[in-house]
Amino acid sequence: SLSAGLDLPGRFLFAILTLMMLIANLVFMEEAVYIYRKIPSSKRSILIWINAAAPVMATTSCIGMWIPRSTMFTDFTAAVFFAIVIHKFLMMMIKECGGQKLLLRRFENGHFTISTGPCCCCCLCLPRVRITRRALFWLKLGTFQFACFRPILIFFSIVLWTNGNYTLYNLSPKGAAIWINCVVGVLTIIGLWPVGIMFRQVRKVLNCKKIIPKFALYQFIVILNNVQTSIIKMLATQRIIACVPPLSSSARGAYVAQQLLIMEMFLITLISRVVYRRRYDDLEPPECKDEEAGDKKQIP
Repeated sequence: SLSAGLDLPGRFLFAILTLMMLIANLVFMEEAVYIYRKIPSSKRSILIWINAAAPVMATTSCIGMWIPRSTMFTDFTAAVFFAIVIHKFLMMMIKECGGQKLLLRRFENGHFTISTGPCCCCCLCLPRVRITRRALFWLKLGTFQFACFRPILIFFSIVLWTNGNYTLYNLSPKGAAIWINCVVGVLTIIGLWPVGIMFRQVRKVLNCKKIIPKFALYQFIVILNNVQTSIIKMLATQRIIACVPPLSSSARGAYVAQQLLIMEMFLITLISRVVYRRRYDDLEPPECKDEEAGDKKQIP
């Protein structure tokens, strides 16, 4: 633990960040109780998983900040949890459309635009895919494989680390870290792609349910947890982030990333409470509105 070697400003910073983590968890618990009481049972678990993403990452970062030797385990725990959240976010968009059957009814003549990020945003010549049960299956499989294979790769990494064959900051071709990270990177891109495809299709339909702010919060978590952390780790590996005893460059890079994540996840938790806190029962499905409009046209 670093607490024994901290000066007064350092202890004050640790105390503030720890307080932020505790407040984020309390806000999430209050939100979970609200979801359990007010939201239909078919959506409860999905919304609780998604709302838990920021508090869980703030908690793992706080533990890693206080106990630097646990950084590998805390990072892996956050990575596994977020892999599941990506799949849950896709399922939430399907649920908000009334489920798979109603979604297929609404978009029975529609097409998915697959030339979207992060995989094929520059490939505008890609054909549009007709919205069918099979297409939905492949989208769900794209996120499910990430939620399934990333924990397996992380478990494999921990086994290699305990045997001394895996070093987190050793990116040489002879090390296992570079190859495992490349596979995880490919799986991440494939896992994020279906979410972007689905969001592009349903964003107008679900605009009344604040899907755009929800997707923005989801994107912020992706960028901050993956891109920001990776950039800081690269800077630490190249010694751009200088070592400050008793911390090496790599340890100090992880230390900086954890402190930033605690503050960022704290803010995202507060914003998520505002965005997700509404009575979904009071909203009519878009399908019903279209049918009612059609009935009114047929009455004359």
